[in-house]
Amino acid sequence: MTAPKKYDEGRLMQVLVAPIISEKATHVADKTNAVTFKVLQDATKPEIKAAVELMFNVKVTGVSVANIKGKTKRTARSVGRRDNIRKAYVSLAAGQELNFSGETA
Repeated sequence: MTAPKKYDEGRLMQVLVAPIISEKATHVADKTNAVTFKVLQDATKPEIKAAVELMFNVKVTGVSVANIKGKTKRTARSVGRRDNIRKAYVSLAAGQELNFSGETA
């Protein structure tokens, strides 16, 4: 599958920052066939869909986005803050899947 012509391919390669592999993300993947990614703060849903379809050659049925506010953390002398992140839940078509573990079937 190719990305729509309205998006710059260089931009699409930067939209997906990293996959999120956690207990919650694994549970969501098992239950709803959705994959979780950390994406750029200014990424839009159509851009995320086009980026996943371009990079992984899968059919995306939907994208949900959540903005996560960074926590404030305190140590003995100073106060720090974690970065805000934007999380995308990408729903895949039936029969499609992504494998991040590097294992081949």
